[in-house]
Amino acid sequence: MSFDNVCKLLSEKYPSSFASWVLGTPQSNVEVLKTELSIEPIRADYVTFLQLSGRILHLEFQTQLESKPPLPLRMLDYWVRLYRLYRLPITQVVVLLLPPAPDTIIETAFSLENTRHEYHVIKMWEENPERFLNEPALLPLAPLAATTQPRILLQQVVEQVNQLQRAQRPEISAYTQILAGLKFKKDLIRKIFQEGIMRESVIYQEILSRGEEIGQKLGEQRGQKLGEQRERSLILRLLTRRVGELPQQTRTRIDALSLEELENLGEALLDFEVLVDLEVWLSALE
Repeated sequence: MSFDNVCKLLSEKYPSSFASWVLGTPQSNVEVLKTELSIEPIRADYVTFLQLSGRILHLEFQTQLESKPPLPLRMLDYWVRLYRLYRLPITQVVVLLLPPAPDTIIETAFSLENTRHEYHVIKMWEENPERFLNEPALLPLAPLAATTQPRILLQQVVEQVNQLQRAQRPEISAYTQILAGLKFKKDLIRKIFQEGIMRESVIYQEILSRGEEIGQKLGEQRGQKLGEQRERSLILRLLTRRVGELPQQTRTRIDALSLEELENLGEALLDFEVLVDLEVWLSALE
């Protein structure tokens, strides 16, 4: 699935949220127009047309600025065809997901002799991330927003994903990880999301809570020891769920792992599918 198409799917599923964001004012009663503009050179694969109150909103998402035909000409072509169909005012907004090469001119109008047609451009790398972090429909775009600490921003995104309702979380999480791939390395995305999942696990939280209670009663050292035992027990339970019953020899090897190795195993096990995956991981430690 392309990055542009992810944005199209989100904007059509949550049209009011996207319309409110790009227009800067609350929008309600927004409908998606299934308009066909199939005449070449128009290709409406990754654009969204929304029917507002007395207006059409044309949203287009671009990963790369370069296109054929050029973006300004294409926007003019869309405008003419949409106006011919609906006879309504049309607002056109291009959302650029990534910055172009340095010194590239980002045009916001088509201009030739007596013809001039303007449209709006949103540069995701200049957008304040707070708006995206606070709205589930826009959350997948948050990793692309402005920040001087991209890794911290990605961690904040994961925290917000984990606070979503259970039914909504898998979809938003998947879309967020796809779009984050435009800016972050795949391994880092997987690592931060896995850490977030572990931290939000009910069982994991219970272990931390119980460990803290016991630490207060029995002393910090004994509490940490018991917390480590419970964490080891949790990982064994998760492994059993992922790859099936563990042989005693494998359990013994896990019991011998250091705390750091145990924490690394807790991250890695989310990628395991069969027992062999676990055995290969353990063998790599030797």
